[in-house]
Amino acid sequence: QVQLGESGGGLVQVGGSLRLSCAASGGTIASYAMGWFRQAPGKEREFVAAISWGEITYYADSVKDRFTISRVNMKNTVYLQMNSLKPEDTAVYYCNADGLMQSGSYYPNSAYWGQGTQVTVSS
Repeated sequence: QVQLGESGGGLVQVGGSLRLSCAASGGTIASYAMGWFRQAPGKEREFVAAISWGEITYYADSVKDRFTISRVNMKNTVYLQMNSLKPEDTAVYYCNADGLMQSGSYYPNSAYWGQGTQVTVSS
């Protein structure tokens, strides 16, 4: 059973950058599509970015051109580079494994969620 652990969150000023990591253990994610989601207080969890095993990427419109998802299979890790951060990016960010990527959408696998990492963007 794959387990996911996010890290790299923190407090950053508007316009700053952070890189989140999602490290997998208990199995390899090399053949999995992987996704990042976020949930702000009082809001539903929303899609942020996804990457297929072949490194096709999808992004939410709100983060396109600011965030970059990548993966290093040898490290069993997926990354989310976040630049030009805005206050509305404040949320808990979650990693998901083995979802379905189709026609621009990523459908998460409910069996594989991490515990999340807090990102706070201050103005």
